[in-house]
Amino acid sequence: MDNSRVYAIPFATVYPLYIQKAEKKGRTKEEVDIVISWLTGYDNHGISEQVNKKVDLRTFFNEAPQMNPDAVKITGVVCGVRVEAMEDKLMQNIRYMDKLIDELAKGKPVNKILRS
Repeated sequence: MDNSRVYAIPFATVYPLYIQKAEKKGRTKEEVDIVISWLTGYDNHGISEQVNKKVDLRTFFNEAPQMNPDAVKITGVVCGVRVEAMEDKLMQNIRYMDKLIDELAKGKPVNKILRS
């Protein structure tokens, strides 16, 4: 499967959509940032920098300071595919991020989302 079009999507395009999805369900931008930080190791400044540089998703994950080793605890289905069974590591990371935002929007407590 060719995922190059997905990898080329600018993070600056998806990030506001994540915030919008969360805010529609009464969650905050800060909570979105906490979830993304937990997964990738970016701090708030790092997330803003990636948005301003308009990096694509491939670059966003390749430059991530530290992917969380507990990300493997993220399970479930995103876009009809089990995230834990994905073999393409980059696509799996993208889907992990989608899954975390979905959980946030569904009202799951942040400490549960962060697998703590």
